[in-house]
Amino acid sequence: MIAFAQQKNDLERLAFKMSPAPQLITGHRVMLDCNEAFLQLFGYSHEELVGHLTLLIYPSQADYTTIGNRSRNWLLNSNSCAYSDERFMQHKSGEVFWAKAHGYSLTLDDPFKLMVWHFERMDRPHHATVNLTPREREVSMHIVNGLTCKEVAKKLAISHRTVEVHRARLMKKLQAKNSAELVSKIIFVN
Repeated sequence: MIAFAQQKNDLERLAFKMSPAPQLITGHRVMLDCNEAFLQLFGYSHEELVGHLTLLIYPSQADYTTIGNRSRNWLLNSNSCAYSDERFMQHKSGEVFWAKAHGYSLTLDDPFKLMVWHFERMDRPHHATVNLTPREREVSMHIVNGLTCKEVAKKLAISHRTVEVHRARLMKKLQAKNSAELVSKIIFVN
């Protein structure tokens, strides 16, 4: 009986580690464990993540705080142990990417005490709070990652003048005065 229980535990541990879905276990927003797919998605080693705040995988302190407050409030007020959203996350290299996040609290009275998260990288945002065209979303993803208009144009195989027009529209829609503010607002509004 003991051998069977140990074998079952070993299989469950193996299933978690080798699951193709990027998974993270947190305790009060500290990373307790993660699987191989999660490490690949974010570019870190297991040792670089475990024991650290999830702040490490957010593009900014503001995102970490805002999303944390939003998810905690949802879990406390909805009588649900599940939370999902779409957000920007950050790879170890500094690349910012759009992701769908699904969290499940195992301790509903204190939601962040123990949670399991699943992340899914997305090509571009689907539900921005500002009405952006698909091309503006695509351009915004490259701007967030520090590319110039000419570099974005090359990646998208369009003229740099077209990228400049999209960038100008983004600045107007997001009411940004300069490039740094534009990046911040692109990250924050999503």
